[in-house]
Amino acid sequence: MILIGQYDSPFVRRVGVAMTLYGLPYEHRPWSTFGDAEKIRPYSPLLRVPTLVLDDGETLIDSHMIIDHIDSLIEPERRMYPVGEPARRRALKIAALAAGISDKAVSLFYELKLHDQSSKLWVDRCRSQIFGALSLLDADRAGRTGDYWFGDAIGHADIVVATMLRHLTEAHPGLVSLDALPALKAHWQRLESLPVFEKIRQPFIAPA
Repeated sequence: MILIGQYDSPFVRRVGVAMTLYGLPYEHRPWSTFGDAEKIRPYSPLLRVPTLVLDDGETLIDSHMIIDHIDSLIEPERRMYPVGEPARRRALKIAALAAGISDKAVSLFYELKLHDQSSKLWVDRCRSQIFGALSLLDADRAGRTGDYWFGDAIGHADIVVATMLRHLTEAHPGLVSLDALPALKAHWQRLESLPVFEKIRQPFIAPA
């Protein structure tokens, strides 16, 4: 399989981390949606990353879809989303909130950096959504014990929260005080110290 996209994207990084933890081999092509658009277009006409090219040539886009596919390749007892309910939907909710923060962080970056004049209404809205979701995640994590969000083993929720926080703090330095989110900060620092997170990473590169 081929994973297209740079690891400074939280969405690409979450897929790379998950595939590495699962032991699924893949080739990484660190193409930028700006600088390498023409390389990406044949695989993803929307120019979205991550794009996963399967061994049969089929392409998958959107990190949620890719995670769903790679989970299907793994035995149920090893999957990083719980199989049964309500645990599965609770983990999906945390992952969706974290991924949603990353969506807003990307939108906010484009609004501030790529427009001659940014919309204060849109900027304020994005910031409010980011702060609100971070507060909810911090409260949820503070109410749990253990090294990981759900149980004794790392899961997709842990991964997407960690990749979101690195992207958010690097793309928007100073926007969020992690000291005001102690449970999230501790969770992120714990995961970033793991070898797989040290291996699958790239400093944020602003699009040019």
